[in-house]
Amino acid sequence: MGFALARAARALGARVTVIAGPCPIPPLPGVRVVPVTTALEMHRETLKRGLRSDVVVAAAAVGDWRFAKVAPRKIKRNGASLKLELIPNPDIIGDLSRKVRWSRRRPLLAGFALETDRVLENARAKMGKKGLDLIVANGPESLGRERSSASILCARGGMRRLSNMDKTNLARAILRCIEENLPRA
Repeated sequence: MGFALARAARALGARVTVIAGPCPIPPLPGVRVVPVTTALEMHRETLKRGLRSDVVVAAAAVGDWRFAKVAPRKIKRNGASLKLELIPNPDIIGDLSRKVRWSRRRPLLAGFALETDRVLENARAKMGKKGLDLIVANGPESLGRERSSASILCARGGMRRLSNMDKTNLARAILRCIEENLPRA
C-alpha cells in the first residue's frame, strides 16, 4: 500500500520520499527511497525527514516488539530451553506527532490501523492517542490481496468507506482525503 501511495502522490506532482524496510521495492520513478533494516532506523529517518515534510503517511506495518538482545552469532541448541525477551519498538508516528505538535510548520499526519475487532472504534482511539489528522482503518482480510476495503476517519470528523478497490484506486482515494484535510493558506 505504501508503494501504491508513493506512485499516486508522485503522479499528482508531489515530491515523495519512501522510507522502506527490507522488502522487494518496485520501480518508483521520481521517488526517493531510503532503505532501512530495523524499526529503530525507520524511527530515526522518519523523525529526521518528517520535520521537513508537508504530509507524512505512515503506511508501514512495523512490528510492535523487537528482541532485547541480538546475538552476534548463531545460538546453538544445547538441550536446554531458551527464553527470549521482547521490548517495545518506538511508536514512530506517535513520536513524530509529539515532536511536531507545536511546530509552526506541522505536517499533516496520516496513519493506518489494522484492527481485528471493533475496527472503527479502535482506529478512532489510535488516531486520538497518536495525534493523527486522519487514519485509514482496515482488517487483516485485506493483507496481501490486490483488492481492499478500508475506512478513512478524519480528526475533524467524518468518515469515508472505500469498498473492494484495487491498491492504485485506494491510494488515490486516500490522497484525495488527505488533500481535503490539508490546512488552507
